[in-house]
Amino acid sequence: MEFRYASSIVLELHLPYVKEFNGEDDLSQSGKEGRFFKSVSETLLPLLGVMDRLENAHIPFRLGLAVSPILCHMLTDEHLINKFLHYTDKQIEFGKQEIERTAGVDEKMNTLAQSYYNRILDSRIAFTERYGRNIIKALEFYRRKGKVEILASSATHAFLPFISHNSESLQAQMEIPVSVYRRYFGSCPQGFWLPELGWTSALEPYLRAYNFSYTILDSHGLLYGRPSPKNGSFYPVKTPNGTFILARDFYAAREIKKIKNDDQYLNNDRDVGYELPPEIVSPFLSAEGERRRTGYKYWTRSGYGQDTIYDPQAASDRVIEHARLFLENTIARLEEVSKHMQEAPLCLYAHNADNFGCFWNEGMQFIEALFRLSAEYSDFRFLCPSEYIYKQDLSSLQVVIPEFSSIGFNGYAETWLDASNDWIYRHLARSMERMTELAERFPDDTGLKERALNQAAREILIAQSSDWPALLYRQDSTEYARNQVENALRNFTTIYEALGSNYISTEWLTSLERRHNIFPNINYRVFRRKK
Repeated sequence: MEFRYASSIVLELHLPYVKEFNGEDDLSQSGKEGRFFKSVSETLLPLLGVMDRLENAHIPFRLGLAVSPILCHMLTDEHLINKFLHYTDKQIEFGKQEIERTAGVDEKMNTLAQSYYNRILDSRIAFTERYGRNIIKALEFYRRKGKVEILASSATHAFLPFISHNSESLQAQMEIPVSVYRRYFGSCPQGFWLPELGWTSALEPYLRAYNFSYTILDSHGLLYGRPSPKNGSFYPVKTPNGTFILARDFYAAREIKKIKNDDQYLNNDRDVGYELPPEIVSPFLSAEGERRRTGYKYWTRSGYGQDTIYDPQAASDRVIEHARLFLENTIARLEEVSKHMQEAPLCLYAHNADNFGCFWNEGMQFIEALFRLSAEYSDFRFLCPSEYIYKQDLSSLQVVIPEFSSIGFNGYAETWLDASNDWIYRHLARSMERMTELAERFPDDTGLKERALNQAAREILIAQSSDWPALLYRQDSTEYARNQVENALRNFTTIYEALGSNYISTEWLTSLERRHNIFPNINYRVFRRKK
């Protein structure tokens, strides 16, 4: 084997479904759509920039990207794209004002304002011209070159262990994405990203049925498996049905969490949209006066009591230092592990991509630095997950039954089931049963009734999203999360009762189809019982 140690970086690209549709010409964004705009401008476009620079410099890199189907839809939704560009144009106009305002305040701040203005302008040009307003197509370019491996995920990022009792809903969450990935990436991926890394053994038959060869768990899910894995979390195992299991490196996750909070890095939460007088940031105020992000930030993470202006050069130097230290610690850990195993050990880092963008301004620089510095270590390689798996002797992999597990607080699904959100599941369970009932009762309907049935399927899928209980648990946008669940379930119930009375309001249904237009080719029959 050409390497002794390997590492794999897998980034999850996912956002909850956010879309406010009030008409074709309405480009005013809701506060929740701001999350989408921020992720595109601060995570996705910088990630593509990293790949472009590495490719142009002929520096080898390998990256796993778990792209959720719901994000695929949003990234290709023309209405959202137009809103994003309108938002970016407001940032550019605001930047001109900021450059003028800070010119008489502080030279360092003024330099920062100019750099933000230039970066946003460059990002807009890259998005519209280099990538043709199509980020998915840009990712597909690197997938075809073998630099990026795409991992699949469930249709609407449902926490699968909590719907595994309903086989029809589980198969819908896993079957619908197959056509989505074939449409955008030409084929269905080999790997399956479990939303929130939620694992239960009930999922395994479905992974095999839909031809997914491997998945990723949090480290404790594998380490507490039966029997205990002899190589710990540094080597793949296989389940009794033959699904390959990889585990996150606990130590790598802990180290990066510590690194990203360095005092010299930018405080991404201190946006001037929340600090300047309302008359200055008026383009970023809602009709109700709610403040929104402008993308202009000037302070380090040193804290509100120590207002230190951000120094990009000092932060860049710190990134290189941290990347080198991270690589050295990773290799030292793998070297120690290799003393106790014959195979080449793997350090797998897997997390949401926004942790290297929206939530850590220097995160993409850190990833770029890792790939650039890795060339100095002859025995070390960055590999995509399947690339590493298929370099192993698969027949000798240990058979292990992993333990029920997830990420989140305490690691056993507590984030998605506690007093703040448990009310969701009794309503969801009843509605899932009713969706299967509808699919069985109307197997061959067409026209308006088929449209209603397809929309009922969309509403159930939206209600199943793990994002809503997570927001309720964290007390983040709780009213919005509650409304999303309640509205989806209410819409489904309205359709269910309308089909029972044999009357459907065409106007109401058409309006709902415009607002919740995910998976345009959905077939409600996916919720039928398998014979």
